[in-house]
Amino acid sequence: MHTVFELPPPPGFQGLDPHKPITGYVRHLPHWRQEGATYFVTFRLHDSLPHARLKELRQLRRDWEQRHRPPHDKASLEKIAWETMRRVENWLDRGSGRCWLKDPMAAKRVADALRHFDGQRYELGCFVVMPNHAHVIVRPLDGENDPLERILQSWKRHSSNEINQLIGRSGSLWQEESFDRIIRDAEHLYRAIQYIGDNPAKAFLQGGEYVIWIRPAWNDIGWGFALPTSGGVEKPRVLGTIE
Repeated sequence: MHTVFELPPPPGFQGLDPHKPITGYVRHLPHWRQEGATYFVTFRLHDSLPHARLKELRQLRRDWEQRHRPPHDKASLEKIAWETMRRVENWLDRGSGRCWLKDPMAAKRVADALRHFDGQRYELGCFVVMPNHAHVIVRPLDGENDPLERILQSWKRHSSNEINQLIGRSGSLWQEESFDRIIRDAEHLYRAIQYIGDNPAKAFLQGGEYVIWIRPAWNDIGWGFALPTSGGVEKPRVLGTIE
């Protein structure tokens, strides 16, 4: 089996470029941007974390702010963001909330939204739609005029409208803030792909309880999920939290 070091990066992939400028902003989490970069993105349903978990996250942030007075450097912000998402990802995989996306038709609405402007506004690498969250590898094609946050907003807005109509509800579906991280290099990309491929198995999901997809051109040159099974469906294996 090929290792990442034997494979050239897939077409279109661009990792973090140390020679290009990086911009960013901070809400509860830091969000770094670089023109042409590829991102690992996680967004979750509004009710996917119970009150006790949200309280724990707020306390984690308060404790960190007491230890780290402004101005906050990039390394410190990255560290608290990683610790926050490490906890959130573990909780999400336990299936908290109403898990609207366990319904195959609801999950399909999210997958359709993700793929709608693929090749026009952005290029998708792969994604998985889980019962209460989604992971995506994506590269905006015009990061200056159509940045990642605008793409995320359109995914959420369109899928929210569609799913609310499907299940007969109204109101917020998605948590407003998402987690995103620039993919550093080819090795980081490989681990991100495998993390996405592993996620259903890590959450003990059965077939039909999630939607998973990888760009065929990537899969054809060896950048697919690690353990293919019969029928061309990729079987996930557990590798742990992506860093």
